[in-house]
Amino acid sequence: MDAYRVLLVDDEEEVIQAIMKRIDWEGLGFNVVGYAHNGVKALELAEEVQPDVAVTDIKMPYMDGMELSRRLKKEFPNIKILIFTGFDEFEYAKEVVHLEVEEYILKPIDSAELTKIFKRLKVTLDQEMDEKRDVEKLRNYYMDSLPLLRSNFYSSLIEGRVYESELPKYLADYQIPLKGPVYCCVVIHTSAHEIPEDISPVLLAMAVQKQAEERFSGKWRAVFFSYLGNTVMITQMENENEVTDLTDECDRFCRSVRRIVDAVVTTGIGVACRSLFDLRQSYDGAREAVSYRVLYGSSKAINIKEIAPQETGEIRIRDDSEVAVLFKKIRFDTAEAVDEAVDRYVDNVLVKADTLPNYHLCIMDLVSALYRFAANCEIDIESLTDEKESLYAGASEMGAEMMRVWLKKISRAMREKLLADRSNTTKSFVTRAREYVRDHYADEDLSLDNICGTLGVSGSYFSSVFKKETGQAFISYLTDYRMAVAARMLTETEEKNYIVAKMTGYADPNYFSYVFKKQFGMSPSKYRTENGKGEH
Repeated sequence: MDAYRVLLVDDEEEVIQAIMKRIDWEGLGFNVVGYAHNGVKALELAEEVQPDVAVTDIKMPYMDGMELSRRLKKEFPNIKILIFTGFDEFEYAKEVVHLEVEEYILKPIDSAELTKIFKRLKVTLDQEMDEKRDVEKLRNYYMDSLPLLRSNFYSSLIEGRVYESELPKYLADYQIPLKGPVYCCVVIHTSAHEIPEDISPVLLAMAVQKQAEERFSGKWRAVFFSYLGNTVMITQMENENEVTDLTDECDRFCRSVRRIVDAVVTTGIGVACRSLFDLRQSYDGAREAVSYRVLYGSSKAINIKEIAPQETGEIRIRDDSEVAVLFKKIRFDTAEAVDEAVDRYVDNVLVKADTLPNYHLCIMDLVSALYRFAANCEIDIESLTDEKESLYAGASEMGAEMMRVWLKKISRAMREKLLADRSNTTKSFVTRAREYVRDHYADEDLSLDNICGTLGVSGSYFSSVFKKETGQAFISYLTDYRMAVAARMLTETEEKNYIVAKMTGYADPNYFSYVFKKQFGMSPSKYRTENGKGEH
């Protein structure tokens, strides 16, 4: 196992060197990965080295050990902190119990005592690491997570977001008990308007689901999950004819829960299917059946095939999952991935259209979806094509293979337009940030959080975009900008050093001198002397 990483923080160089040399770090299972002379530098270093342990003095310039400890605990919740303290600071340090400091070590530091502390700390860290790696606990955690994982899988299944190649893995990993051979979706809708007193709609729906689980889990081998405010039940049977029995059972269930928990429940029964990939159509039918309660009444079972037989055979329910995948690829993937998505759409939707009316219907749906997608992305889709007539008219005359070529061309064009727009947006974003620094560098409060609040973006997004475009972190850019301004002021004006510090955003002249020397290798006074104007 790798050694645990230690960060040392003390404003006295000799103290740090003594600690580093007098302790057998390697023998104890630790490695000093860095040291700093103040809390500000320590925070920067911690982000880079990700320490397991921080050892810090209390009294330091710019940021003391207590504030550093607070910041480290916020950024690295699992970090262990040891605090050096003089006798006169000991009671003050001990008062801050909420920092969860591991040890308070009185100065002067005794290497033998420090070695004992790190031995104890090693035992604690090893125990915590063992717990994190405990396979049995991970297995238990996985089993506890299975209900949620299964629920997410069922939702993806009825939304058409599961590919055939992925299905066996999901069924095995999540221990999904769906073996068919025939499936049928049932939507269980509990009225939120007709509820007993002293119970919330959520609790009532949970009570209804529990009743359903007890009734249908056995014979119907049903699985349950919540989706869009309803309980969805996937039942399994031996043949399609059993849907009639299922409908009757659901009808009896609606009357039963009305009597037992005083809930007004409507169940919608979808069409039976022999493939898990057709459950989406079964769910759509079940959801539509529930909507018919306004005509047929509540507290009963409604079978979509019984009330709308003409809608279940001649015209196939169209599947827009493939076109949804295509749009995702256009937004976020490569041109090759876009071509593959087009191929899947053409092969799985257009080529399989078994009648001319179905084919034309698919084409119209595709063109409508393209217009909606383009509008949402603020793309003028007409400008991306050479056709003089409308897309609807042109597309309706194309066969599947011609449509494949055309769809690849327009999809790639939309992808390139989005890439260009995104690039322009990113550059504009960074330009605004630079302009803001130019106008506000003298503001002491200017920080990453401050500029993110001004621009209305998250810190993580801003940082990644800024670094990608400029090659450096925002704080480094701000420091470089301030130092460049300070250098000019020192050589071109006669302002005192503390005035220069204040005018470049540094309230503490000492810290300004520290940063300046780190940047230029000399103090502000020496820089002024060597480059133009003497200090007055």
